[in-house]
Amino acid sequence: MQRSELISCCYVKNLGAELGRYVREKEFRASPPRAVIGLEAEFNLFVDGKRRRPEKIFGDPSRLVRKKMIPRTGKSFQLPAGGAIYFDTGVIEVATPIVELERGCCYRATRLLWEQIRYLRAELDHWSKLHGRDCRLQGFSTHYNFSFPDARRSKSRNATKLAFLLAHILPIPVILLAANRQSSAVGVRPRRTRLEVTVDFTPDPALMLATCAFVAGAVETVLRWENFGLRQLNRNGIPRITPFRLRKHSSRRGWRVTGDSLGENPFTADINAPLWKLRDGRVLSLRAIAAESLRPFRRRIRRITDLATLQHIVAVFGGDARSLLDFSKRPETYDDAGRLIDWGRRRMRRWSRSRYEKVIHRVIAREPIRIGQKRYRVERMNGWYQVEFREVGTRQHRTFNLDELVRLSASKKLRPAAVRKPRSARKKRV
Repeated sequence: MQRSELISCCYVKNLGAELGRYVREKEFRASPPRAVIGLEAEFNLFVDGKRRRPEKIFGDPSRLVRKKMIPRTGKSFQLPAGGAIYFDTGVIEVATPIVELERGCCYRATRLLWEQIRYLRAELDHWSKLHGRDCRLQGFSTHYNFSFPDARRSKSRNATKLAFLLAHILPIPVILLAANRQSSAVGVRPRRTRLEVTVDFTPDPALMLATCAFVAGAVETVLRWENFGLRQLNRNGIPRITPFRLRKHSSRRGWRVTGDSLGENPFTADINAPLWKLRDGRVLSLRAIAAESLRPFRRRIRRITDLATLQHIVAVFGGDARSLLDFSKRPETYDDAGRLIDWGRRRMRRWSRSRYEKVIHRVIAREPIRIGQKRYRVERMNGWYQVEFREVGTRQHRTFNLDELVRLSASKKLRPAAVRKPRSARKKRV
């Protein structure tokens, strides 16, 4: 998700029926103009019971994954499951491709992340069997990313102010949905063209989906407010705990709520006990505070997810469904992530793949594609939105973004290239 760069008045080849002709375009986008979301998860690697740096064990991801992967910008690779993998300061990180922010996007993004985790787990199992070692993944963190399109920006509405406001809204509900007894913080970071919410890894897919849905609904609602000032909290009936001290984020810019940000540690306290004093004088439990915080965002959450997901969020906040904080210890699945994936624990709608997903799966298949009269092979992913191809005949590079590939696919001008059969040997004359 790189910063959007606009290259004005550049000549590009027309896509579609006029392929081959050059046309003058005013803009060429390096990031999508629409709102998108994406999820990331980081894991510590344990080999034979000892924590090890993945760089020391594998070198780079291409030595862990058996299939040949498409390279990406930097040191990351495109996983055959559709997402990305890279080693980052001692952890293994997997990320989903971008998903269009629309109805069903939270389910799609959560499903994509667990597909990457399952694929990584299978590759580790194969490596372990081959080398006679035992490997396990310990969940470290999950990042929920939401783009901040240029059309929604102004002097009083920027990513930094949005992140600061959300840092006063998201922590308590996210703690109930995603944290465990050993968690230490919930953070919000402004990242140029996007916003990133950081929290501990959640080994329960249903709770991860609920977390994604709540954050997405809150972000989409706040983006429609006239400004990002803290006065919006009182105007929209969002409860405010006192004392409330935001800490600087541990990495890059941003803020986070830690165990000492409030009067007591919210990660170890009884979530059902009325321990938390509000600015209006009331004393409520964490569950009651989260339930009140949900009210301004219910409508938007319902619109981008479904009724079952919203009901799950309501049930967690009301004490009718489990939070990981209901357990006295952190779940054991946290320390062996991906071994067992209980995706079907709750009934939920199975959403079909988005348009971006379908294009990405065609790209990672590495099959030649034909556009017009020319055949192309994929070279690399350039960020999250662009794909670099090389023409088979001339070897010239061409870059297409996902929206262009979606349009070509919809118009059936993007199709698999015919496999050329080798020329048969000429018959010898008798």
